[in-house]
Amino acid sequence: MTDLSLPALNVANDLPVADERPVPPHRLSVVVPMYNEIGNAARLIDAVQSALAAYPHPWELRVVDDGSRDGTGAALQRHAATVGAHIHVIRLARNFRQTAAMQAGIDQARGDVIVTMDGDLQNDPRDIPALVARLLRDDLDIVAGWRVERQDGFLLRRLPSQLANRLIRRITQLPFHDLGCSLKAFRAPVLREVRLYGEMHRYIPAWLSTVTSPDRMGEQPVRHHARTVGTSKYGLSRTLRVVVDLLAVSFFQRYAARPGHFFGVIGLLMCLVSLGVLGYLAVLKLMGQDVGARPLLALGFSGLIGGLQFLTTGVLAELLIRIYYGARHGSPYVLKADAPGDGHDGVDLSGWAGPQA
Repeated sequence: MTDLSLPALNVANDLPVADERPVPPHRLSVVVPMYNEIGNAARLIDAVQSALAAYPHPWELRVVDDGSRDGTGAALQRHAATVGAHIHVIRLARNFRQTAAMQAGIDQARGDVIVTMDGDLQNDPRDIPALVARLLRDDLDIVAGWRVERQDGFLLRRLPSQLANRLIRRITQLPFHDLGCSLKAFRAPVLREVRLYGEMHRYIPAWLSTVTSPDRMGEQPVRHHARTVGTSKYGLSRTLRVVVDLLAVSFFQRYAARPGHFFGVIGLLMCLVSLGVLGYLAVLKLMGQDVGARPLLALGFSGLIGGLQFLTTGVLAELLIRIYYGARHGSPYVLKADAPGDGHDGVDLSGWAGPQA
């Protein structure tokens, strides 16, 4: 991975020095999932509006209410109506969790560049232009934010994050410093090559490494603020989910297109060892020894059956992976009946802020 070297830093504010190269024309979609963040609903919209008010390219904001029960969705809709048609609120029927909510926003985003961020305003929308500029100027597919000076508690937030990032770097071989930072910029066609399920939003760069080269990934320092409104939705309970998801990511990185190789190798080794054991017992039987009561006999047959099961599992996995690649556009969420659908059901298709492309 060659593009993770950081640009020169401005010592005054620890942010990258301005790059004077022009940014290619594009349309920008900002996707923000929110859950029980009524105190941040209007503040989030205003912060993005302020950060992108002078943005020289068309942009839109897609805020996803992930089944909030505190009135966040209604608050978002009320405030969006006062700001402009470029603010779109997507409401899910219930709480599907952050990954599915993020996928909902990505599905409905119309820009050729997509930026994701959290709705608690710990990410700073003012970093969006710099991330997009780095993405397009350096011809990358993803630029991930790096919270160099993270404003969170050490024991419950920063320490687990540091340990998790170290483990993830070792397993995925992608040396990002801060995969937990939701502030990221993507080329939309590349991002849509993967589908996000479960808790996989933490591993988007790893998922993208299955469809693009790690050389087309970058990382950039961004601001980070302490939470001032609401409470965190995360804790130590997510650690086990992170580890389980990491196993799935590691498997897909290596065997996404050839799962039969993973199961087949294990099955062949088990069959060979088991046949060797049974062959040894057959020789002893021919020599007149009693082998019926030997544990090796049960072990040999059990290993042979297990090996055959691994081989057949490999065949089934090959069939399933073809179904996955052929029909991977299923959605891990359900929209509310009165929510906008696919961009043709009540959504103003002309709703962009900034210069019209």
